[in-house]
Amino acid sequence: MVYIANEARYETMTYNRLGRSGLKLPAISLGLWHNFGGINSLENGREMIRTAFDLGITHFDLANNYGPPPGSAEEMFGQILASDLLPYRDELVISTKAGYHMWAGPYGEWGSRKYLISSLDQSLKRMGLDYVDIFYSHRFDPETPLEETMQALDHIVRSGKALYVGISNYSADQTKEAVRILNRLGTPLLIHQPRYSMLDRWIENGLQDVLEENGVGSIAFCPLEQGVLTSKYLNGIPDNSRAKSSSVFLNESQITPQTLRKVRALNQIAASRGQSLAQFALAWVLRGGKVTSALIGASRPGQIKENVDALKNLDFSPEELERIENILRDNES
Repeated sequence: MVYIANEARYETMTYNRLGRSGLKLPAISLGLWHNFGGINSLENGREMIRTAFDLGITHFDLANNYGPPPGSAEEMFGQILASDLLPYRDELVISTKAGYHMWAGPYGEWGSRKYLISSLDQSLKRMGLDYVDIFYSHRFDPETPLEETMQALDHIVRSGKALYVGISNYSADQTKEAVRILNRLGTPLLIHQPRYSMLDRWIENGLQDVLEENGVGSIAFCPLEQGVLTSKYLNGIPDNSRAKSSSVFLNESQITPQTLRKVRALNQIAASRGQSLAQFALAWVLRGGKVTSALIGASRPGQIKENVDALKNLDFSPEELERIENILRDNES
């Protein structure tokens, strides 16, 4: 059946400007980090992407190593783009990244010009695209001069393979220097993608100030702390959860009694606002307009709908914010 997008898709979504650029992102974006790999169902992936676009989510975020296996998320997205979304390509913001290990030998990871350009060429082939809207340096490379990494990003824009460039997982000082180099080259830094949630607030210690001072937008990944800030763990750790499977990203030891106590207390505030815990956590990340977009993951279409509904209530009273701070400051054992 031919896919026809929801005609009302732009009526309820919020779109925020990225820093001082002309580009806007939906307040909720969809990441393909998990559940879109070669081990996953193409039909479920298609249904989630259709659902997202029908709800006004125009931004789809990938990376060369997303899967598993690495590269397979881009391949799945490319199939869905070709079968469903190609007529809407100019309505989409598609991003990908390079920085983590992708192939054997000395040129298969980090931030060299050789790796970044080769990786993007591979990504474009996997997705069937001539260009991506945003290309990121996925992580800072301590052994490659930052000048070389930024020159590669500048070259990628000038070659027409990306419209904008970004960085991810860079510290405040590294970001400040990246901004300086890119401004000199004439390709401004558009966006930073840091990890940020109620339980991981490192970007508040300098990075957000650097981004604001330099007109750089931001998109927060893991705003739900890989499911910890959802209803999944309110009653303990389910046997079928990611934490129970000892994932390298989230494991059972990280979900401590102290963390669960905080999550349950936060859930009470969410309920008083008429929100699920996930909606509440997303609204908090987007509070005050410092974060341009919250990057969600999903395993089924219903989760996307629930998360987008967070945009119905992004306002927090001073009393609510104080209660949240008191809960998050709780360091009792």
